[in-house]
Order: sequence, then structure tokens, then C-alpha cells
Amino acid sequence: MSGPLSRRAFVAAVSVSALLLTTAGTATAAPTGTTHSRTAYPKHFDLPDGFQPEGIAIDRGKAYFGSRVDGDIYAADLRTGKGRVISQGPGTASLGMKVDDRGRLFVAGAAGGNGRVIDTRTGKVLASYTFTTATPTFVNDVILGRDAAYFTDSRQPVLYKVPIGRHGKLGPATTIPLSGEYVHDAVNNNGNGIELTPDGRSLIIVQSATGFLFKVDPRTGVTRRIDLGATLMTNGDGLLRSKDTLYVVQNRLNKIAVLDLNGSGTRGRLVREITSPDFDVPTTAAFFGNRIYLPNARFSTPPTPETPYWVTAVRR
Repeated sequence: MSGPLSRRAFVAAVSVSALLLTTAGTATAAPTGTTHSRTAYPKHFDLPDGFQPEGIAIDRGKAYFGSRVDGDIYAADLRTGKGRVISQGPGTASLGMKVDDRGRLFVAGAAGGNGRVIDTRTGKVLASYTFTTATPTFVNDVILGRDAAYFTDSRQPVLYKVPIGRHGKLGPATTIPLSGEYVHDAVNNNGNGIELTPDGRSLIIVQSATGFLFKVDPRTGVTRRIDLGATLMTNGDGLLRSKDTLYVVQNRLNKIAVLDLNGSGTRGRLVREITSPDFDVPTTAAFFGNRIYLPNARFSTPPTPETPYWVTAVRR
């Protein structure tokens, strides 16, 4: 029936339109608030002093951060910026992380050569993996594919794969040696951030030592350098993708490079850069609504138990 909406119908329509879809396909409240609240989500909020953050993952309005000090996992409400430690670390660093649609947080374990999976509701460690006992190792970041989680190692020319089977069952980890056009640097950091290509068939990694992006076959480990022309992703760290747009966090340059990729991930071009006066060596990134949230690792600042750390949100 046409004509003016009733008050109840109007409120329902506005409430529905205030929902945004996250990259995982889950409806999430818009950062600008709803019809019931005019409180803006903060664009800056503090983490505990001395926390030394690196990784971030966001799910259902909560952001999760890992500590480089001891591996603690801290959860913050994006509405208020307030949070608490939900899972005690193993004494070694927690770096890149991703959360799946079951509320499981996959965490890269840095120099421990390991990874673990944590229940975000209880903080319980659901699974632990020792990927390697070789040294040096630095398990740096993780991405979730359709049937597996893939971890980078910045000091080894490999990826680590954790299969995800039916009903989310986690399988034993395997190692995928990298070959092809990737050349390992034995002195500096190599494979760092990791993402999926727009078509979802392959992986993308950034090599921090060279600023190169590589497309990786997840079955064989064969790599091919992504053609960016003369553009380099210098100090490339976390990767974040939306459709055919790839965001590359360039940590010590205090900026995010925004790239337009072709569907298969073989070519790309720089279209713009995102900066903020609030950046102080951001490392990784996660989407929420029309924003990108980044923890500031402050690598250039000598860490102490009193050193302040914070999170910055910028528009996509």
C-alpha cells in the first residue's frame, strides 16, 4: 500500500539502512551510530601503556590486538575504545591475526616459530602449532582462505598452511616452500603481510626487504612478481583487500598505499595514498564500516612499560 510510512515502519527502515556489511559478510553497526545513538565511534583510542601492539582483527564491533611483549590478546569495543586482556600470551610475541566466522582468532607467533587459535568469547587456546624449530624464524602474518589459514615467515622462504575442514575442523600444519621469482634475503625481513587475490584463487605477499608484491600459488608455492610498474611497496607490512582494491600499510613511511589490482592479481597500479598525523609506525589494518583501523607500533620509540600506544582510524 502506498502513502506515508507509519512511525514504526520508518524506524525499522532507518535501523536496517544503518547496517553495513563487513568483508566477512556479517552485518555490523555503522561507525557513525544508529537511530538510537548519536555517539560517534572514536577515531583514536588508547591501548595499555607498554603493550607494544602489532596485529589487529575486527569482528562484530570488537577489535583484537596482539602484544609484542608477551603475546597477550587485548579486545577493545570500537564504540568506546575501552577493553581488556582476554587471553594471556605464551611469553613470546603475537603479531598478525585474523578472526573467522566462528569467532576463532588465528594468531602468528613471531620468533616462537608458531601459531595458535583462540576462542574470542572465552580466551581459551583451541589449537597450538609449532611450524618450525629452525632459526631464525619470524611468523609474521596470517590470512584465512576458503579451506585453510596461511602464515608468512619473514625469515624463512616458506608459508605455513593450517587446513580448515568441514564444520571448521582444524587439520595439522604443513610447510609450503616458496619458489619462482621470489628471492630470499637472508639478512632482512622478507614475506610479511598476506592477502588473497581478488579472484580468491591465489595469495599475495609483500616482501619487506625489496618492496615487491608477489602472487603465490597456494598449492605449489610458486611465486610471480606482481607488476606495479616502477612502484615499490617500501616498508610494506600489513595487507588488506576489498574487491580489487589492495591496501598496503607502509609502516615506517606512516602511510597506506591504495592499489587497484586486476582480477587475477598479476598487475596493479597505485591510485592514491592515505596518511594521518595520528600515525606513528602503523603496522597492520582491519576494516569496520567505511573505516580502516590500525595499531601504531611506534618502532622508532624506545619501548618502556610506560610508553603509550594507540589505535588510529582513517576513512577508506
